Amino acid sequence: MKGNSTYIKNPEDLKAEPRSFAFDYSYWSHDEFKESSSGYLEPTGSRYADQRTVFDDLGRGVLDNAWKGYNCSLFAYGQTGSGKSYSMVGYGNNKGIVPIFCEELFKGVEDKKATAGENEEYQVTLSMLEIYNEQVRDLLNPKSIAQKGGLKVRQHPSKGFYVESLVSCPVSSYNDIENRISEGTRNRTVAATNMNATSSRAHTIVAITFVQKTPNETGQSMTRTSVVNLVDLAGSERAESTGATGDRLKEGSAINQSLSTLGNVIKALADLSMGNKKTVVPYRDSVLTKLLQNALGGNSKTIMIAALSPADINFDETLSTLRFADRAKAIKTTATVNESPTDKLIRELREENARLMELLKSGGITLEQLQASGGAVGQNPNQEVEEMKKAMEEELRKNQEEIENMKKTWQERLSEQETANKGNVDAERKKQEEKKVIPHFWNLHEDPALTAMIVHFAREGSSKIGNKNASPPAEITISGLSIQKQHGVVTNKGGVVKIKSVDGKILVNGAKITKETELHHNDRVLFGPNHLYVFHHPQDEAKNVKEGKVTETPTYDTAQQEIAKKAGFMDKTGKSEDDLILQEDVIQMLPMVNEADAMSAELDKKVKFELALVSPQARGLKEGKTEVMVKIRNLESGNEWLWDRNKFINRKFLMQEMYQNYVEGADDWDVPREKDPFWEDADVEVLIGTVHVHLMSLSHKLDIEETLTVTNYQGKENGHIEIEVMPCTTKGGPLGEDDFLDDPKELVGKELNFKFKINFGRGLPSNMRQSCCKFKFYLDNQYSSTAFVDGMNPEYKFEKLFKFSKCTSELVDYLMDSVAVIEVWGKQKDSSQKGGATLGADTKQLMAREKSNLFGLSNYEEEQAKLKKLGDNKPAPVKKAAAKPADNNKDNGVIIPVPPPPAADRKQTDQQINTYKKQADDANQRAKAAEQRAASSESTVSDLRSLLNQKKRGGNDTITVAELEAMLGAGGRTSSNAAQKEHMGDQASKACSIQ
Repeated sequence: MKGNSTYIKNPEDLKAEPRSFAFDYSYWSHDEFKESSSGYLEPTGSRYADQRTVFDDLGRGVLDNAWKGYNCSLFAYGQTGSGKSYSMVGYGNNKGIVPIFCEELFKGVEDKKATAGENEEYQVTLSMLEIYNEQVRDLLNPKSIAQKGGLKVRQHPSKGFYVESLVSCPVSSYNDIENRISEGTRNRTVAATNMNATSSRAHTIVAITFVQKTPNETGQSMTRTSVVNLVDLAGSERAESTGATGDRLKEGSAINQSLSTLGNVIKALADLSMGNKKTVVPYRDSVLTKLLQNALGGNSKTIMIAALSPADINFDETLSTLRFADRAKAIKTTATVNESPTDKLIRELREENARLMELLKSGGITLEQLQASGGAVGQNPNQEVEEMKKAMEEELRKNQEEIENMKKTWQERLSEQETANKGNVDAERKKQEEKKVIPHFWNLHEDPALTAMIVHFAREGSSKIGNKNASPPAEITISGLSIQKQHGVVTNKGGVVKIKSVDGKILVNGAKITKETELHHNDRVLFGPNHLYVFHHPQDEAKNVKEGKVTETPTYDTAQQEIAKKAGFMDKTGKSEDDLILQEDVIQMLPMVNEADAMSAELDKKVKFELALVSPQARGLKEGKTEVMVKIRNLESGNEWLWDRNKFINRKFLMQEMYQNYVEGADDWDVPREKDPFWEDADVEVLIGTVHVHLMSLSHKLDIEETLTVTNYQGKENGHIEIEVMPCTTKGGPLGEDDFLDDPKELVGKELNFKFKINFGRGLPSNMRQSCCKFKFYLDNQYSSTAFVDGMNPEYKFEKLFKFSKCTSELVDYLMDSVAVIEVWGKQKDSSQKGGATLGADTKQLMAREKSNLFGLSNYEEEQAKLKKLGDNKPAPVKKAAAKPADNNKDNGVIIPVPPPPAADRKQTDQQINTYKKQADDANQRAKAAEQRAASSESTVSDLRSLLNQKKRGGNDTITVAELEAMLGAGGRTSSNAAQKEHMGDQASKACSIQ
């Protein structure tokens, strides 16, 4: 940042000139600061912009405009973790724009009240809503959060879009606002947990309405109204579904819709500002843009904060954010003061109500009136007329409410709100007091703002843990994904708290518990796949403080790191930068994979998800970074696919959308197979494995003929392919004996032609219907590929002639040091063809069978027979829409008898995930070993050929065993060499003829 300009340089092209963007302000807050004794971050250099500086430049203008009666909007845009929430809200003594604005507003109100006349009044009300998956939820009204489909968004002829039945709470101080926002955040946390929603995809809008009633010069009461919208947008990087390249569902998620539409609206408004009057602004394409219409292009003074990450790995995201902000600065809004006589406002509302009542009494709305009001008449005009009638009834109710509020004094409204809140305030005060003495669990969330919002007490005695369907009700109710009716039990006897699992999965400090386990202060407890809590024990904490054993308070990231570490993944000690990046990806992806797996079980989708670490060699690269991918396996057919990170994340949001509809009881929660995010087509190509062809012999113009092992990303052998690389003439004919080169460097400047053949494959996986081979040679941009061939033992019969009229030194170096990587791709057998082994079994039962096989409790054939027998006697369950979440303990079909594993084998459960990293490491080691063996073989062939030529030139037609041993290295003689020598009768002087 220099002055008002921001500069950005591509870390991969440091020689290029940096790109510059000019804004009203450019703030630097990455360094040049220190923390004072009060915890405030104050500048130590000229570049650092502290929180007060940002407020004085931005927030002060919002405050002044609110007093003048203008609508104001302030929204922050940028990727997750870039500092949006820090700028808007802040933390500790580093207060952001919102709390400082509210404090300053109420200071001004108190100053005005001190000198106010009899008819002067200042009112502040607050509303808080969330937009997730194109649904609006009132965060200050818990009942509306559970409402199916969310709240309706209506349009007023003059005021624009608004949310039906949105609660607006009167507040008298910043403390009131803080309490209301905390209440809304707590409700948001509960809703996100119940719906398995991702907070980083949600937009939150806090609206503060500031009303000033003062007499004008003539004594007439005037009402000046300002609505201040404070918008916390979802992380901008989460809107990108284009990363899921080639995925049939990459544009399908409604969760992505709001930010995508916001970008389109910003672009359209920028085009309008540049003079393109034909541009249509798509406000109606998303709920977010409807509600922000005034802020973006109407009656409002608007400020946008673009939060940037300075990390070089976020270059693309940062550049995208800067471009977005650059377009946004071209937008022009026209703000007007919202001031009218109070009596006039009441009269206009009454007149409008009378008009609406007359329309409703006369029998509703005609098509002409619908068109006159701006509504579009579609294929079902009667339904649209009915919808407009409902909108008029809501407008009538809202107008009447405004009239009543105008008639009431402000003190009456405050008194009513305080009475309504009294029960909540008392309950919250009691809870805060109990937290000081009673052991309890508090939630951890990926969004720090949603952490510690849910508290469950472990009271003296026994407390059952279960979902909302538990009967009798559980003392600790946790609703959401994979929480059972009888999930577990917590006992508190004399301050000693223990926990045990009943029907559900529980992890303590990252490890799954199989017996009753004592809990200690700051222990981390995971219920199901994603309900993460910290155990707080006040007495233990006091004892630790007294003994000097103060432990660090866990965070979401440290808890997830612990889970990943216990699952067998690396820690940070002594690791490279690439390893640390890999670990961060693992920590992010592991809980998401667990959630997808749990949703598959709940929705009976018969697929299982697993984390996979795939080395660059397994992806056909010589070097690069290990990537975190997700393996999806069809439990019926055994088919497997590997999804990259972007594709999986996009699909997971679609899964969440489906799961949310299922929980809400929607009749259409399930979708056709081609739209199902859990389903993958058998025709989607999968990588069976790779083979590496060493090319050193080709640099000597020697033939290569080998049968090579196809190895997958886990290092597992998946068959073999036979290849030939044959140097030849320009027309493809054979070379003469004298064309052999002693020194590959002799190739430089000369011609090289060769045939690359892929003859056949043998022993490929049995579930592969077709396969093909692809490879790139040297500088090829496009793959050379065989045709797809049927069967486990395909005859590829592929041949391609390569011609290099003049070899460069780079090409010769490539032949000597590099490998040609052949990728073997396949199409699997149709996954819809179900086998008898899965007849009647649901997803949970199939997963249980896999687990039993893992412990060696029953073999596959026995399990097949059991399932077949049970399937013959009991019909398969009929799949249908559920009006509410399925009972996790209900017998929905065939029960697979799975005996409990022996105690000695239970440890294997926690060790299974270790195979992820070990398999990736094994694959790397095998690939390196194969390269070393092949390189050694190439070197031996080269030495042998040189020895042969030397003998020929000397007129000698024999090579002695001693010479062979000397060439091979007698000191490193292998057992096979020794056996060969013994077979030859240990006759060192025996010669072999040169054929």
